[in-house]
Amino acid sequence: MDTTPDSGSSSASAPVVTITKKDLVNRIAEATGETKVTTKVILQLFLDEIVAELARGNRLEFRDFGVFEVHARGARRAQNPRTLEKVDVPPKRVVKFKVGRVLRDRVTGGAKGTPAGD
Repeated sequence: MDTTPDSGSSSASAPVVTITKKDLVNRIAEATGETKVTTKVILQLFLDEIVAELARGNRLEFRDFGVFEVHARGARRAQNPRTLEKVDVPPKRVVKFKVGRVLRDRVTGGAKGTPAGD
């Protein structure tokens, strides 16, 4: 686990810690009693499925956690801030995440939601 404070932290009370996939594997393996190897495979399969569905343009909804969606961003004209040269930016697809109620409440310190398990 990387304990280097994140410079983008908005919280003055505690340093932000970077949690890696390895950290999640260790926590999940300990909580479930599964081996780290099995847990790592399952977590990677889960992430691969998310990527595959988003690549297909599908919407992923994890109730109370949030929704991942692919949005089309149109072509536009932009300006290089250093040279002030006008450049054409082609259309592209981007992933958007809309935070769910339980996640929002837990992060903002509002009502204490519990994971729904959906």
